[in-house]
Amino acid sequence: MTSTGTRRGRPPAFDRAAVLAAATRLFWERGYQPTSVGELTGAMGIKPGSLYAAFGDKESLFREVVKGYQLSPPGQFVALAFEEEPTARAAFARILRDAARIYTDPEHPAGCLVISAAANVAAQDDEVAVFLRDMRAANLARFEQRLSTAKRLGELPPTADPAALARYFGAVLQGMSQRSRDGADTAELTATADLAMLAWPPAD
Repeated sequence: MTSTGTRRGRPPAFDRAAVLAAATRLFWERGYQPTSVGELTGAMGIKPGSLYAAFGDKESLFREVVKGYQLSPPGQFVALAFEEEPTARAAFARILRDAARIYTDPEHPAGCLVISAAANVAAQDDEVAVFLRDMRAANLARFEQRLSTAKRLGELPPTADPAALARYFGAVLQGMSQRSRDGADTAELTATADLAMLAWPPAD
């Protein structure tokens, strides 16, 4: 007898963009480790079997969420500043000010998804921890490259340390993300951004 139900192995039809948006919001709000598959499927409005059929597993779903986040306005502001600003100083000032605005935007959870999701990743999810750490390292490398170019072009003095400056701005962004999750508003983070830029070494 042939079953009249859903064909085995075929995921039920649903709006992939919509369920990914729901998963993104949950991971952004709660982080990777604290978010269970049950909570994900509840927020996404699908059954666990559909999640596994469509995305593979929780880790694969998270990686797809991060990929989508990187292509969204909250995930692209650093790249846009580097592309559009004529000097490194202008780019970093814009990055910090954009972070102050984006991290506190009420249209989505506070802070940066990638920074927030990295909190409390358990040992059994080491691959996720490495994935997120590699992303942060890539961002620092991008910062250092732009700062090294600025030094070569004379925007920074010969004594400037691009690697140290890159780590500094990375730490400021991580701190701003956490402050936004603790309730800091745009004005507070903008003041932090402006204060952070006072560390920019003056050109000789």
